[in-house]
Amino acid sequence: MYKLASILLHDDDESKDIVHDVFSRLLAQQVELNEDTAQSYLLLSVRNRCMNVIRNHKIHQQVHRYLLSTSELEDTSPEDFEHEIEVLKVGVNELFPPICREVIHLHFAEGLSFREIAVRLEVSETTIYKHLRNALDQLRQTLKKQSNE
Repeated sequence: MYKLASILLHDDDESKDIVHDVFSRLLAQQVELNEDTAQSYLLLSVRNRCMNVIRNHKIHQQVHRYLLSTSELEDTSPEDFEHEIEVLKVGVNELFPPICREVIHLHFAEGLSFREIAVRLEVSETTIYKHLRNALDQLRQTLKKQSNE
């Protein structure tokens, strides 16, 4: 099982964690395995967990690329920068739906990962990514609107 995870992920520590998680779930859920299908079940469980990890890594890469592609760094004076921070604070308080505000706070203020936020809010990591992207789009619009005034 470890070898399968290692082949799929190319990361020894992550592979060990996945095998550990599979066995932990089996113990926690008190699953009784049939002797004939136990090996297939365990390998399939490891493969599925690896696919989830790979998918989550892709989500993180997409967010990173999105943030890099949309960031427009300009030469701004300290006064303009402080003004933009105030505009952003107001913009964060006005984010809709409210879960966007919560995701922004948990990710940037508390430094939680997408996985940690997803567990805390009991939603998928993909949902967290979508809310973060929505929130960032709203904040960009707020900054553009403010700069046009």
